[in-house]
Amino acid sequence: MFELRKGVLPILPTPFNGDESIDFPAYRKLIDFAVATKVSAVGVPAYGSECYKLTEAERTRILDTVMGEAAGRVPVAAQCNHVSTRIAAELASDAQKRGAQIINTAIPRAFAASQNDVFGYCKTICESVDLPVIIQDWNPGGITIGLDFVKRLHAACPNFKYIKFEEPGNGELMEAIHRETGGNVKILSGWGGSYMMELIPAGLHGIVPGLSMVDYFSRIWDMAETGNFEKAQGLFAAISPLLQFSLRNFEIFHHVEKRILLRRGLIDSDKVRSVTIAFDAFQDRHLNSLINDLFK
Repeated sequence: MFELRKGVLPILPTPFNGDESIDFPAYRKLIDFAVATKVSAVGVPAYGSECYKLTEAERTRILDTVMGEAAGRVPVAAQCNHVSTRIAAELASDAQKRGAQIINTAIPRAFAASQNDVFGYCKTICESVDLPVIIQDWNPGGITIGLDFVKRLHAACPNFKYIKFEEPGNGELMEAIHRETGGNVKILSGWGGSYMMELIPAGLHGIVPGLSMVDYFSRIWDMAETGNFEKAQGLFAAISPLLQFSLRNFEIFHHVEKRILLRRGLIDSDKVRSVTIAFDAFQDRHLNSLINDLFK
């Protein structure tokens, strides 16, 4: 079974043309950039890909395009989100047939669900594939899944190999999961990679940021992993103003990612599909200043 190498797993954006159609040829540069930075895998189509604005046909074509451009050069984690357990499982099974190396599914949190309901969702997804599965949880209305849940799901589904958290303060939980599962369930941290410095010492397996600054994240990860924590902190501080600006909300994240990627010559348009937000003149000026400072 495929094993995800420690490190950085960026989420690919969805590159749009000016008319909001998808710029499929743009994926070549995005994949080439990811490969050059030696990431552990790429993820698509996730929240950071504006997946909630895509049709099912678009999601399928994106996955096929990415698989074609990756061509074995980098593993692909297929994001299979849906509020329906059955449909999410079908998406996961289809992604396996299309060649994905790993499945990532986010627990649906739009409405309250019991732990048993959530367990049933996760178990069904895991049982629908022979690939390793990442369970992603972000629950702004309550607590995320904990140690007992992880142990129960791993006992039922050995291909449940990774859990992705989106909040800080999970260091002790990470250590407990590693200890109680014999290291068989590993932790990924989302939220743009903003918690990596506090969690790497706790045994973090990887981060899931956007693509635009993935070369910086890879360097920071390598420095921290090889014991050069002070230099890692310094480089992390350099990207933190942009990171903080981007994580105010998801739509801001999309705009920041695409503006940076446009600046770096990796996409031809920084279009974000509507409905989105418009920056006022002060936000716009500040973002441009942050980008200019980092990419001189």
